[in-house]
Amino acid sequence: MIVLPIVASVALAALLAITFNNLRRFLRLQVPAAGSSGPGSPCVSVLMPARNEAAVIGQSVRLLHAQGYRQREIFILDDNSEDGTGRIAQQAAGDVSVLTGSSLPEGWMGKNWACDQLARHARGEILLFTDADVCWQPGALAAVVDMLDRSEADLLTVWPTQITVSWGERLTVPLIAMAVLAYLPVQLAHDFYHPLAAAANGQCMVFRRAAYAAIGGHAAVRGDIIEDVRLAQRIKAAGLKLRMADGAGLVTCRMYGGGKAALDGLAKSVLAGHGNRSLLLLLSTSVHLLLFLWPWLWLAAGQGWALPGWPLWPLALIAAGVCLRGITARASGQRASDALLMPVSALLMTWITVQALWWRVRYGGVRWKGRVVRAH
Repeated sequence: MIVLPIVASVALAALLAITFNNLRRFLRLQVPAAGSSGPGSPCVSVLMPARNEAAVIGQSVRLLHAQGYRQREIFILDDNSEDGTGRIAQQAAGDVSVLTGSSLPEGWMGKNWACDQLARHARGEILLFTDADVCWQPGALAAVVDMLDRSEADLLTVWPTQITVSWGERLTVPLIAMAVLAYLPVQLAHDFYHPLAAAANGQCMVFRRAAYAAIGGHAAVRGDIIEDVRLAQRIKAAGLKLRMADGAGLVTCRMYGGGKAALDGLAKSVLAGHGNRSLLLLLSTSVHLLLFLWPWLWLAAGQGWALPGWPLWPLALIAAGVCLRGITARASGQRASDALLMPVSALLMTWITVQALWWRVRYGGVRWKGRVVRAH
């Protein structure tokens, strides 16, 4: 049993080391001094797939329309919405082009098919794919283009500052930022040649047109649930440059409208994020329970649990886990105090794992927006 605290100690120490390294090196958006685009600025095609997004798309379109960046075009693809999404988007800003999506072909994910259609209409040198629930604060578009230029990226993926409201959102969504900051050294994502050292966020992905064409665009990942990561991997496999940046409050997003939506949304992608390998997902979940729940149980068990080092060792492990969660929360614009509920977060992630595996058994895939999505 002494192996458990040793493994937990080494793992948490490694995660903290990666986190502190990433905090120093992670790129962060900032509004350029010029503030807006001039005649020589590249044209940006802003491409937004939307399905049943009536509640949020009006605000998103108005914020994009208000950006100071003048060299841009905005295309929105209404993916067979049933709530008037396309109409609301068109009313929000007159210079937005709203396209009607074609029927979903066999073998395609809905979002990937929508993005492929959007890309075929785009005329810009830069293709910016963004979700309907992403909000663009003043100067954000200019900041993204400036970061693409300064980082010399072929693909720049931005991690929006997440807005979390309900307890279900607060205890789960920030774990995405924790994974990004604590699990993958940013140098590997940026400079290591291997495609597996890649991460991306489909809420904001910015391609140079030539790079997007070189990797086959969304057609090359047509059946992938985590198409963002697969596109980033293809960029690296082609010898092109991937760069990641923090939205830093300029690009924001409320991913899910409530706790249930957060649980369902994360269950949609968690299995795909583990290569659609159920055993790997179960192993990952077990490790999280070991790191973030087990030390609390050890402390509560007291001396009745025949392990050396009580109570200092479990207290040290608890402190490390809380610090890891708190530091990454603070760095990504979340509530650091929620770190004290990390054991609850670990249990919720376990529930998400169970739900994803149940969907696999019951439906052969995950359920999302009225569709059963099967891995290809």
